Amino acid sequence: MKISLKTKIILLNVSICILATVLSFELYVCSFADEGKKQQLPVTVDGDNVEYLSETKEVSATGNVVVDYKGTKLMADKLTVNTETKDAKTEGPTRVEDNDAVVEGSQISYNFADKTGTITDAKFRSSPYFGKAKEMKKVSDKEFVGYRGYATTCAIDSPHYRIGAKRINLFPNDKIKTKHDKFFIANVPLAYLPFYNHSLKDPMYHIQMTPGKSKDWGPYLLTATRYNITNKVTGRLYLDQRSKIGTAGGFGANYNTDLFGKGDLKFYYTQERSPNYKEWEQAEFQRYFIRSRHRWEIDPRTILTSEYFKIVDSKMAIYSPTSPHEYNVLKDFFPREYGKDPQPLSYVTVHHNFDYLSVDAIVQKRVNRWYTETEKLPEVKYSLPSLQFGDTPFYFENTGLVGSYNKKNPVPSDSVNDVDLFRFDTTNKVSLPMKIAFFSLTPFVSDRTTYWNKDINGAAINPRTVFYSGADISTKFYRLFDVKTNFLGLDLNGIRHIVTPTVGYKFNHEPTILTSKLRNMDTDDVEDVSRNNSATLELLNKFQTKRGEGDDKKKTSVDIANFKISTIYKFKPKGGGGSGFSESILYDLELFPYSWMRVDADLTYNHYEDYVPSANYDINFTLASERSFGLGQRYAYSPTTKVNNELTYNLKWRLNPKWMLFTYHIIRVGHQTSSYKTGLREQEYTISRNLHCWDMDITYNVKRGEGNTIWLIFRLKAFPEIEFDFNKSYNAPKSGSQANQ
Repeated sequence: MKISLKTKIILLNVSICILATVLSFELYVCSFADEGKKQQLPVTVDGDNVEYLSETKEVSATGNVVVDYKGTKLMADKLTVNTETKDAKTEGPTRVEDNDAVVEGSQISYNFADKTGTITDAKFRSSPYFGKAKEMKKVSDKEFVGYRGYATTCAIDSPHYRIGAKRINLFPNDKIKTKHDKFFIANVPLAYLPFYNHSLKDPMYHIQMTPGKSKDWGPYLLTATRYNITNKVTGRLYLDQRSKIGTAGGFGANYNTDLFGKGDLKFYYTQERSPNYKEWEQAEFQRYFIRSRHRWEIDPRTILTSEYFKIVDSKMAIYSPTSPHEYNVLKDFFPREYGKDPQPLSYVTVHHNFDYLSVDAIVQKRVNRWYTETEKLPEVKYSLPSLQFGDTPFYFENTGLVGSYNKKNPVPSDSVNDVDLFRFDTTNKVSLPMKIAFFSLTPFVSDRTTYWNKDINGAAINPRTVFYSGADISTKFYRLFDVKTNFLGLDLNGIRHIVTPTVGYKFNHEPTILTSKLRNMDTDDVEDVSRNNSATLELLNKFQTKRGEGDDKKKTSVDIANFKISTIYKFKPKGGGGSGFSESILYDLELFPYSWMRVDADLTYNHYEDYVPSANYDINFTLASERSFGLGQRYAYSPTTKVNNELTYNLKWRLNPKWMLFTYHIIRVGHQTSSYKTGLREQEYTISRNLHCWDMDITYNVKRGEGNTIWLIFRLKAFPEIEFDFNKSYNAPKSGSQANQ
């Protein structure tokens, strides 16, 4: 039975409701269950032409067919659906949208009731992945399974790279899993992978390859594969091949437990060959390290933190036992980690907050014998923050520490040269904050007492006491200037000048025990105390204006300049002489004349000898998105080392949607001597090319005295954190940074 598009027929007590309009035809399938059961949701079919066959209870639709049911949207040129079983079949181009996933194919068999079906010659998209499959099945409300296809983040029909797989499990907005994979660049297979598993919530790619060539390693290939055992256990597997020195590998693991906190574990091992082996030299070196870190929030007030770092390096033991930073497995293979912490420690700390007191306990033990290190076995610190004495205006605070220390000297020094010490240190402070007219004044007195079990000669020693007193005073003045101008585009709508002078005075007498009689354990400044009678003077000038749309009430205040001067005034300093200012006056300047311009500068002036020991500035212009320029200078002078004066500048410029340019230079200026070479010290140029799903950087760097280097870096746009690069270690220079001399 065919129903005209201009006829509206409502059939009651059956499972079909039909609504026809001039432009489209909507078929409502209203199926009613037995008495006492819930009514099922209708299937809504829109199309240019819709027919209902009562004999087979099927609806047939053609032309711009759209079906929307329980969050699943199906679009096709031709559709047949059974109103009872809700089985549907399409012919021609078909599209299914479900849970942030889009699947297209030549035809589909689909059941709207259980949301399962099969798509032939499928194309799928679930950000950031695209792919194809000979056949794709929707096996549940949250999972698609594809067979004999590929996945990629490249959206074009012939992707630049892809992972070919026999099976692809896609969980929209959750994860993607593949099995029996081949990694292709264009149509060239490069690697086989037994499986691939990536969370769609994870912004990082799971495979990293770093090929290249260096003088020390020769041709090399470094690989890192990220893995997810569970949602709470992830990590990396390392397998590196360096042609001159051999194979290395290891793993890293990150874990998170519900009961005992979270942490990470890392292990890296190599049996390194000597590339220039001679009969009297070592042929191989065992080199590895183990690192473990853990953090456990035992309760809202208690936190436990631990770290263990063990380095075994026979190359270091043979060639530089007294200089562990010359040969070091961490420095050689993980230079960025080494740069952050060249001497990692092993320790366990516990921090606990009481109602009015916090306590920190630490046990620190030397694990790597070639480092000088002070063991803490243990050390306990406590801090009682400032508390008010009842209803009085006085405040009291107390800090202290107690510890047993053992200062270990590095091998091959004999252990008899090690130093052990027990120490207890406590400070009690009473302050009286007050307001006098427009001044904020806080006078204070404090007492510091320290106990040692022995002096520098190992003999018994009396406690040391130091008495402190002082006061902090500050105030604020401001003045408004009715200045309204847009001269040079400054957009000034009044200027407020705020002046904040601050004076901090501090006095302590000569300690009852001189520093020369104590062993310094290099843990803090407990032993290093001497007489002091000085005041720190600071003057801060802040300039503000109003900017924004609308009248003055709607505009917001913004800083346009901060200028600070500070110095120290000494009263009858130790060593004789009269009172006076310290030799140095410090100047700090910050300027924000425009939203796109910032100036930072600092200068130190020695007014005793009338010279400038240091002066630095950075000027940065952000002219548009991905268009910026920076200029800086680093100046240093001393009577012994003379002048070190360097200019730096960098440029980042988006030329067009395909190309971007980066440049960076360091230039030494001044008078050239035999030890100070002027001229261009370092230069670097980078051209970045947009390759659709990749960004490619070609970098050329020249350092005077070190030679030339070329880096080639590929970045997947979908995973910007990962790099396929041809270099040993690359850190982009920062604006105004200063390289080592």
